[in-house]
Amino acid sequence: MSSPEPATKAPESDAMEDAANTEHTLISAQDSRAQDGPSMGEHCVTDRPTPSDRQPSGEMSKMSDIDVYISKPADYPNTPAKLLLLLTPGTGVHSTNNQIQADMFAQEGFVVIMPDQFKGDSAPTSNKATLSSPVEPQGPGLLERIKLGAVETAKSFMVDMWLARQTPEKVLPVLLKVIETCKDEYADAVAHGEGIYAIGYCFGGKYVVMLAGEHQETAPQGQAAKDVEAGSAQKGPLIKAGAVAHATLVTREDMKAVKAPLMLVCVENDPLFPEEVLEIGRKYFAASNVEHEVSIYPEVPHGFAVYGDYDSPAIKQAQETAFRQMLNWLKAH
Repeated sequence: MSSPEPATKAPESDAMEDAANTEHTLISAQDSRAQDGPSMGEHCVTDRPTPSDRQPSGEMSKMSDIDVYISKPADYPNTPAKLLLLLTPGTGVHSTNNQIQADMFAQEGFVVIMPDQFKGDSAPTSNKATLSSPVEPQGPGLLERIKLGAVETAKSFMVDMWLARQTPEKVLPVLLKVIETCKDEYADAVAHGEGIYAIGYCFGGKYVVMLAGEHQETAPQGQAAKDVEAGSAQKGPLIKAGAVAHATLVTREDMKAVKAPLMLVCVENDPLFPEEVLEIGRKYFAASNVEHEVSIYPEVPHGFAVYGDYDSPAIKQAQETAFRQMLNWLKAH
């Protein structure tokens, strides 16, 4: 596999280009809609095999009514650590691979909080035995093809139905509640990092991009949104810096609202993160002096950076490289 495309960077600045002309809210009707074309891939909703020698070392807990997986450095709190919010693919907080991924960042000095952003409604997973069954080229194989096609169609429909339920109106309140709880329960880690860091994969990547953006406060329940808007100003990002791997469902508006330093690990020719959206982001980041880095990996599948085993040495190496890049970005900020 060839090396990832050289990253592009721009210095951070508080100057933003005419943000008032493009009002952006964290919870918006536009962000509730998926991009045109493919919305979720198999790697977003199905775990890769877990290497047999790795087991999670953190623990499940609760923040208010939300399940969270928490992983801490071995010497915390004796040694200060920064707080990292990790947002998962559709496989969710109970995925062994996602938990090990959180542990990997904890071993590098972060207190990692991985919330159940789906509130118990993680993506329907594939029946690997059925979907990976060989299809005979002749005789009964025709029937097998028809059956396989029906299974894949049904799976795609289930994922689409699940995805329709996972709107920003549902997901963001969960994340905002966890962020507020972290500021209280892990005030030392938030203070040590001078803010909260965030990392997101696939589905979770979109929400890291959103948390890195400007927004307006949403109306409390029972209060008209216009009343809040009349007395509120545009708010800054809710994270200090973020890193995203092969995000899905990211909109042009999401990219244009970014203000916090952001790293994007992308897959070449990825229909789940169209080049058009990435280019809009690049141009906006450059024009608005938003500190950023973009790395594009060729010849790897969408979802490659999520912890899990691959037969291909090239994909394994790309996964390790992406982890190190994202880690270094967070540590540098």
